[in-house]
Amino acid sequence: MLRAMRGSHRHGGDDGALARGRKFGSDDLQLLLLALINERSCHGYELIKELASRSNGYYSPSPGVAYPALTRMEEAGQVTAASHGKRKCYAIAEAGRERLALHREHVELTLAKLTHIGRKMELARRAYAGEEIGEDGAAGWTRELIEARRALKHALLLRDQAEPDEQRRIAAILQRAVAEIAGAEKS
Repeated sequence: MLRAMRGSHRHGGDDGALARGRKFGSDDLQLLLLALINERSCHGYELIKELASRSNGYYSPSPGVAYPALTRMEEAGQVTAASHGKRKCYAIAEAGRERLALHREHVELTLAKLTHIGRKMELARRAYAGEEIGEDGAAGWTRELIEARRALKHALLLRDQAEPDEQRRIAAILQRAVAEIAGAEKS
């Protein structure tokens, strides 16, 4: 199941399902908005559209959620807002940079999850349309990675009722793979 951070005061460890209802808590939404504003100053509507784009339409906060979050961040001195007619253009302030730095790992993970969800949505759209996965893969993933992920999921499903010792053996294999992938990421 697709997963992302949920809960307004939890960071970095408590994964909640992104299946229905509210997808991010207030703190998480504010951190996402801060990260986007840190990339470039923009209007609230542009921020909403950017989150929708990154998740391929899966996550698009309503204006009734996004604008109050922006107002709270402005009141906290994390963003500044310059009026352009009826619109406000938001820019990051030093307090916003500090908050982002404090929660850097959580923000990076949450943004990566949005991108991942967007890719999965694209794969689902293509599968629904009857499109085959080409030699180059789909949605930014190579065919080999897609097939390896499917094979891993299949293997884990077949071992779902494994005894505790077998579960530990499987966990050790997966932990070694994670360490190797994370190590390659840093190189």
